[in-house]
Amino acid sequence: MSQQTERRGGTAWALVITSVAGFMAALDNLVVTTALPSIRKDLGGALDDLEWTVSAYTLTFAVLLMFGAALGDRFGRRRLFLVGITVFTGASAAAAMATGIDSLIAARAVQGVGAAIMMPLTLTLLTAAVPAAKRGMAYGIWGAVNGLAVASGPLIGGSLTEHVSWHWIFWLNVPLGIALLPLARLRLAESHGTGAPLDVPGTLLASGGLFGIVYGLVRGPADGWTSSLVLTGLFTGGALLVGFVLYSLRAKNPMLPMRLFRSRAFSGINAASLLMFLGMFGSIFLLSQFMQGVLGYSPTEAGLRMLPWTGMPMLVAPVAGILSDRIGGRPVVAAGLFLQAAGLGWIAMVATTGVSYGAQLPGLILSGIGMALYFAPAANLVMSSVHPKEQGIASGANNALREVGGALGIAIMSSIFAAQGGYESGQAFVDGLRPALVTGSAVVALAGVAALLIPTRRRAAQIAKAAGRPAEPVLETASH
Repeated sequence: MSQQTERRGGTAWALVITSVAGFMAALDNLVVTTALPSIRKDLGGALDDLEWTVSAYTLTFAVLLMFGAALGDRFGRRRLFLVGITVFTGASAAAAMATGIDSLIAARAVQGVGAAIMMPLTLTLLTAAVPAAKRGMAYGIWGAVNGLAVASGPLIGGSLTEHVSWHWIFWLNVPLGIALLPLARLRLAESHGTGAPLDVPGTLLASGGLFGIVYGLVRGPADGWTSSLVLTGLFTGGALLVGFVLYSLRAKNPMLPMRLFRSRAFSGINAASLLMFLGMFGSIFLLSQFMQGVLGYSPTEAGLRMLPWTGMPMLVAPVAGILSDRIGGRPVVAAGLFLQAAGLGWIAMVATTGVSYGAQLPGLILSGIGMALYFAPAANLVMSSVHPKEQGIASGANNALREVGGALGIAIMSSIFAAQGGYESGQAFVDGLRPALVTGSAVVALAGVAALLIPTRRRAAQIAKAAGRPAEPVLETASH
């Protein structure tokens, strides 16, 4: 009984540690957006400089995610997790104490490095600490916390800026990081990946390719899609990623084995994740501005009115995790994505300069339930679609695709918004918002279609039997 209690305690600590670390990394994606006017007032800087306070984090985070996961697999996941927390916490303090816009941008870039090391390892360490039968619920809570962080970033950033100071957006991370360090050291078990040497050529190709793509996506709306730097970034990044795929097909120990994508489960959930984040990030980015700039709410008031969307994962995601344990992840993920698409479509339909909160509420609730149903089973599907030794890099690849999807979503939906409307008046904002949200809804619906391509447990077992091999429990949703 005492051993069972100890195991439960270890599982609970792992869930708390990895969820809080994931919350910090996910929160800082959009937490700065509502504080930009205050930062500009204090530190100065042109519009491009302010945009870089958001983009510098997104860029280093997305580019280094797979590299961070590979380092953890090679040198120890707990050890690198501690390194990531230390870097992230130190950079947060540096951002809070920044005396100029350039030093703030530099600190944000280093924050992204810490997050890239820390974030993919949260899921790997949690998987190792939780018994297979209870992973659905654990992933549900982990997913709920991460979803809440992404969606509530503008609220938390705006509220701290409004009631205290923009510096506290970054100071918030410091006590959390300091508390996590001894807890992670004492409560998490060390684990490693395959033990293969680091894939230096693959790392350089993947990191360079992602840098070019994300740089182009981040700068496109501001600099123009035909500017030389944007086009160079997109084309060079695309060429390097093609080179990465070709190299990985032939390499003996590639950083990301291309054979993983032969699994319909792995390919399907990664396609769904990229499309989901594309639609969701872009929508939150514009809706938080709509509620403040057009409807006249303060940052805190806007955040509270978004709670049926942003807060719903805390209620629904644990239930979604339990459901995915019982009936499989595919139907839960697909249902969540279609509900999220319906919610965005509803908000687009009712959006006007004087829309009441009651008219928006059904769309916010649908979006919240949909996001909650997606997050928990998605994590389970990613981790169960590969062998345990490959879970670190699988988590890194999935998180990298999410980040690229988020950057792509903000870029595409901002471009649609600018082409159809603008900031000149409330009506101009609505004219741009509605087609952008319709696009977001369509993309998330497409993510639902991608989720339906994931094989069911029964189908995976049939494929394994036809191939003349036993179905492996860890690959319960995979097909090869």
